[in-house]
Amino acid sequence: MIPSAFLEQYGMYAALALFAVTYVLMLTFSKIRPYIALGSAALFILTGMLPLGEIWGTGLNFNSLNVILMIAGTMGLVALFIESKMPELLADLVMSCCPNVMVAAVALSLFAGIISAFVDNVATVLMIAPVALEICKKLKTNPVPFIIAIAVSSNLQGAATLVGDTTAIMLGSALEMNFMDFFWYNGRPGMFFVVEIGAVISALILAFLFRKERKKKVAKITQFTKVTDYFPSILLVALLVLLIAASFIPNTPEITNGAICCVLLLIGLVYTMIRKKSFKAMAAPIKEIDYQTILLLVGLFLMIGGISAQGVIDWLAQLLVKAGGGNLFLMYTVIVWASVVISAFIDNIPYVATMIPVIGSISAALSLQMGADAGAIAVPLYFGLLSGATLGGNCTPIGASANITGIGILRKERYTVKNGDFFKIGIPFTLAAIVPAYIIIWLFFGV
Repeated sequence: MIPSAFLEQYGMYAALALFAVTYVLMLTFSKIRPYIALGSAALFILTGMLPLGEIWGTGLNFNSLNVILMIAGTMGLVALFIESKMPELLADLVMSCCPNVMVAAVALSLFAGIISAFVDNVATVLMIAPVALEICKKLKTNPVPFIIAIAVSSNLQGAATLVGDTTAIMLGSALEMNFMDFFWYNGRPGMFFVVEIGAVISALILAFLFRKERKKKVAKITQFTKVTDYFPSILLVALLVLLIAASFIPNTPEITNGAICCVLLLIGLVYTMIRKKSFKAMAAPIKEIDYQTILLLVGLFLMIGGISAQGVIDWLAQLLVKAGGGNLFLMYTVIVWASVVISAFIDNIPYVATMIPVIGSISAALSLQMGADAGAIAVPLYFGLLSGATLGGNCTPIGASANITGIGILRKERYTVKNGDFFKIGIPFTLAAIVPAYIIIWLFFGV
């Protein structure tokens, strides 16, 4: 345990150094990321940088538990879904509509994006990835770029609607926005159109990145796969419907989505036991849950709790305030691009939660200098925060839960995802989406 006097004076620097070293190690030794993250989390706790009383609250909380339960529940449901052979049938249907592998890859990523505008990014990846894997098996092509494209597309669309992501909900609360305000706000096109313009441009980038796959023609399907059991598909559709419905209900518990996923998994397990007349049949879907991905997320949540407890995130927020000076456009620019960089390494939820009140203060101060309405000044800053923080996670393989989940799926299929594999898609995709968003938000809402 580090003495409290040392932590008071140097705790922030020690936490930042440990966090930076951990991320370098995780990027370098990708196969053992969960153990590196857990080891770093243990150091945060043992040194006192994450006090025992803040392990639950600052580190782990109902928000992070909700993500973990969603992953576990959805992975179990997806295992039943795969066993039913429905992904194979969907793969046949996609292949019958796509002339080549490039079109199939772009179509799947766009489809994932549409779902992700209404459903959590992680759940979207877990539902679409099995279809992508089946397509790649049938075409005998590498699924790594397919899954990466699905993950980054899911992250992008999280900012499109009020219910697409936790950060969008937080922004909506700060500006007192309703669901339709994301489509049309103060007489101007809202975040939905900003995101969709970026989605179109990023889809063109994906088409360029997959251009070599255009030569691989999709063979004509003569016989479609027969589904052995439709009940897992019904459960996944129910999951989709319930997650969307829950997002419209105000003041639901933070753990709602995770509870929905786990309850539906329980129903699926009981159904499987009855159908196969065996208790052992319940074990197979549970074994398919990727516990390494869950452990990695636990480690990351605790690490972020440690740097939050030592004031690193607050310090970053204040640094942005100073960098912006007193100029609104410069402040907007700093917030967008700093959010992209910071969210590539720090979970965007605590970062956005910290920045929302900071932006409120900035807006009030700028309104006095400019003689303009503080509310009008706040809008481009909030929208810039949302776009930058949402898209920043696409820059690195561990920058967003959806990325971690997608890589976990590939690892279970015995595919190695190198950092270069991810950067090759994630960075161009991010730039293609964030540059137009940066320009359009300012043109629509700049004062």
